[in-house]
Amino acid sequence: MWRPFLIAGRFLTRLPLPDPGPVSGSDLGRCAVLFPLVGLLVGSTVWGLSKLPVEVGVPDLGLAAALVLVAWVWLTGGLHLDGLADTADAWIGGLGSRDRTLEIMRDPGAGPFGVMALVLVLLCKWTALSTLMTAGATVSLIWIPVLARAQLLILVLTTPSARPEGMGAELRAHVPRTSAWTWLVIALAASGLFLGSQWLGLVATAGILFLLLRRSMLARLGGFSGDTAGALVELSEALMLVTAVLFL
Repeated sequence: MWRPFLIAGRFLTRLPLPDPGPVSGSDLGRCAVLFPLVGLLVGSTVWGLSKLPVEVGVPDLGLAAALVLVAWVWLTGGLHLDGLADTADAWIGGLGSRDRTLEIMRDPGAGPFGVMALVLVLLCKWTALSTLMTAGATVSLIWIPVLARAQLLILVLTTPSARPEGMGAELRAHVPRTSAWTWLVIALAASGLFLGSQWLGLVATAGILFLLLRRSMLARLGGFSGDTAGALVELSEALMLVTAVLFL
């Protein structure tokens, strides 16, 4: 599992993991089963950082939460945020046209709708982080990235790729389905064990969001793309953070 984990980790994060060597599309598909495990690495790091300000007695936890969020964004390299911005621009600017939507997604620039989506999602994340850190209820920070990347794996398993030649097609073609469902069950069971009563709320809200976004992807594109997958991760994390606050 070591090489697939390194591939998945270097794909989804900017952590200085050892180089696994040349990576093909089929390698990426086979390592997709470990996306939830990469989420655990991200979540554990974010959780650890969220504890530092309290341990050293930082008086302003709002500022501390902002710095934790900056670290969180750095951990992922802004990969999913980029997908969220492209998706927001494409969904609104595409005017219901599949070809126009895909064309906007290919544009490397960020439009006004993408910027608005980034600001609103990051604002929700920062506010929820600040509240959770102030209340000392940060265990959900470990598992929210796990559940969000489990969503990503479910998307690959259940949804066709919007482009036959895209990365989504490679992921879907080469993901080992039995192993993937096994890892999903493990991720859900482990998160349920640690999250307790709020687990059902987090899973339910994330599941509803998944169904709505998947339906929209199928209606507009006929499947998912890398950008829409990134948008799913970011929106899932933001929604679950807000839900965790509601359970305080």
